[in-house]
Formats: sequence, structure tokens, C-alpha cells
Amino acid sequence: MSKKNEEAQGSTLQQIIGTVVGLVAFALSFYGVQQLFKNDLETELKITAEKLNESTPIQVDEYTRLDSTSAIGKTNFIYHYTLFNQEKSEVNLDSVDKYFRPILIENIKNSPDLKIYRDNNITMAYRYFDKNGVFITEISVSPDLYK
Repeated sequence: MSKKNEEAQGSTLQQIIGTVVGLVAFALSFYGVQQLFKNDLETELKITAEKLNESTPIQVDEYTRLDSTSAIGKTNFIYHYTLFNQEKSEVNLDSVDKYFRPILIENIKNSPDLKIYRDNNITMAYRYFDKNGVFITEISVSPDLYK
């Protein structure tokens, strides 16, 4: 096997491992979220954000890292991501709106892990920053979009 093929396989394996680790951590954190929602929703959202932040940053895929989460009041939960290989000028916001937003909404509608959010009418916001920490965009998904 050539050195290029070995490097390509190694890189692919790293990407797969990173994605799997990110997804497992994501799934485990949402199990924890389900255990937390009991009484005061505002307090529980803040506790959930704190608990999730204990395991961040998490590399989600080859382009994206979940840096932190936060909660605002009893209706908003925010995920803060970094696109660590891109600058803001390289991101096509029209493509994000046209292709990525619908996929994200479908995921929220159908993911069993997010049922607790749907049941409590939580607006989920996904804030993206570039590799230099410059804000790129926010995708906010309110209950009227996922119900």
C-alpha cells in the first residue's frame, strides 16, 4: 500500500472516530438532559447547559466543533459551534439557509433525543463562528417550525 493511501485511510479513520465520539457524547448528554427536566424549566435548562459544557469542546465532524451551550429563560437553548477550518468570508449563507436549515429542522422534528425539547416548546438556536471567533450566523428553530 502506498504512503498516500495509508495517509488517506488514516485521515478517514480519524474523521470516522471523531464523528462517532462526537455523536456518542451528544447522545449521552441528551440522556442526561432528559433526566434533568423535572420542575423549574428555566433552572433545568441552565443546569443542562452547565452539564453539557463539562464535556465541551466536542469535535462533531471534520468541520465543526461544539464549544459550549447556554440557556436563556425557560424557552431558549443555544448551541455555540466553531467551523474551525473556515473564515466567515468562505461561508455561503444562502446555501446554509437553502440546504442546511431544512436538514436541521427535520433532525429536530424526528430525533428521539430532542423529544424533551419539543415537549417543552424550547426554541433551539445554533450559533456558528469561524476559525477566528467571528460570528457567522445563527439558525434558530422555534416550536412553530418543528411541530
